[in-house]
Amino acid sequence: MTDGGPLAPTALDDVRDAARLLDGVATVTPVQTSRAVSEAAGVEVLLKCENLQRAGSFKVRGAYVRMARLSAAERARGVVAASAGNHAQGVALAAGLLGIRAVVYMPVDAALPKVAATRQYGAEVRLVGEDVDETLAAAHAEAARTGAVVVHPFDHPDVVAGQGTIALEILEQVPDVRTVVAPLGGGGLVAGLAATLAEAAPHVRVVGVQAERAAAYPVSLAAGEPTTSRAAATMADGIAVGTPGAVPFGILRRLGVEVRTVSEDDISRSLLMVAERAKLLVEPAGAAGVAALLAASRALDATDPAPAPDVPRPLEGPVVVVLSGGNVDPLVLLRVVRHGLTAAGRYVQLQVLLDDRPGALAGLLEVISALRGNVMHIHHDRTDVGLGFGEAWVRMQVETKGPEHCDELLARLRTDGYRVERSGRAPGA
Repeated sequence: MTDGGPLAPTALDDVRDAARLLDGVATVTPVQTSRAVSEAAGVEVLLKCENLQRAGSFKVRGAYVRMARLSAAERARGVVAASAGNHAQGVALAAGLLGIRAVVYMPVDAALPKVAATRQYGAEVRLVGEDVDETLAAAHAEAARTGAVVVHPFDHPDVVAGQGTIALEILEQVPDVRTVVAPLGGGGLVAGLAATLAEAAPHVRVVGVQAERAAAYPVSLAAGEPTTSRAAATMADGIAVGTPGAVPFGILRRLGVEVRTVSEDDISRSLLMVAERAKLLVEPAGAAGVAALLAASRALDATDPAPAPDVPRPLEGPVVVVLSGGNVDPLVLLRVVRHGLTAAGRYVQLQVLLDDRPGALAGLLEVISALRGNVMHIHHDRTDVGLGFGEAWVRMQVETKGPEHCDELLARLRTDGYRVERSGRAPGA
C-alpha cells in the first residue's frame, strides 16, 4: 500500500530535482573496480559503494527527498516510519537534518546496532511486530491516530526519485555502463534506477535481485499486480519484503525490468568475496547483486554445450553493481561468514567411521594434519543404531584451503582405508 502519494511514474526531471535537494546531504559514493569479481563473473564489474553512504545505505536519499518536499504543516505533524534497519536510520538522519520529529517502528528482533543507531540519530524507536509488513501496519495506525506523515520505505514517488539519483551518479562515473544490477526488496531502489535510466540512458539494462526465500516480485509480475508472498527466513533481511510497493511495481512492470533470485549460499559466498577481495564490508542484502553475477557465471559454466532455458542470459559489460548497504550486525556477520566459508569449500564437515580403540583418533588426526587440515570441531558418537560393536562415528569440521584441498583430503582418507562421508554444512552455519 502507498501512503497517500500520487502514483505517477518517476520522471527524469523529478530525479534531477531530487539530486539538487540531496546536494550536500547525501554522499556521492565511489565506484570501485574489482578484478576478482570481474574474473569470477566473466564480465567487467564495478561496484557502486552505497555501503559507504551516510547512515550506511542508500535509504537516506529517498527518505530525505520525501521529507524535504513536505509542507510546513506536514512537517509540524512529524513523520512516522517502519523499517528493519536501513530505512529507519535514513529517516532518523533526514528528520534530524530537517528538524522534524520522527517515530520509527522496528521489528522486535531488529538488530541491536541498527536500533541503537536509529536512536542516536534522534528518532523515537518503538519495537513492534515480527517483520516489516507488521511494523508498516503499526506505522499507518500511528499516522491515523496522530496525523503524522508516513515515510514509506519504498512505495512513494518521492522516495523512488531519491533512489534514482544513484543512476545519475553512475552515468557520470561510468559513462559506458551497459548494465546496472541492484538488490530488490520492496522495489524503490530498482524502480528509481530503471525510471531514471529509461529516460537518461535507455540502452542501459537494469536487473533487480531478490533472495529466493523472499521473492515476491516474480510471483507479482506473473500475476500482473503486487501479490503478497510469505517470506521465509533469509540472511538478506534488508530485502525480505512480503509485498511489492504499488509505485515501484508499476515502474518495473511498465519497463520490463528483469528480476533474478539468488540462494543463501550465493549471498554468503558473495559477501565473503566482496570482503576478502574488494575489501568492502556489506550486509547480506547489499551483496545480492554480486551474488546474481556469480550464480549466473556458474550456471553458464555448468551448461554444455548450450545454455538451458532457465539459465539467465549473460549481462553486457561494463556492469555496475549497487552495494546497497553496509549495516550488518556483527553477530549476523559472523554467522554469514561461516556460512560463506562453508559454501566456498573452506570448511568441510566429515563423518569418519573408526574402531573405538586407543590411538585410532590420533591416527586419523595425524593424516589430516599431514595434509594441513585444521580441525575446528570434533564429536564422538558411539550410540548410532547403525554402528557395530567397538565402532564409533567421529564427526568433525575441518578448515581447508578450498574445494581442491577438500577433495585431496577426502581422497587421502579413503586411500588410507577410512570410511568417510561428507555433509554440506558446518555446525551452526
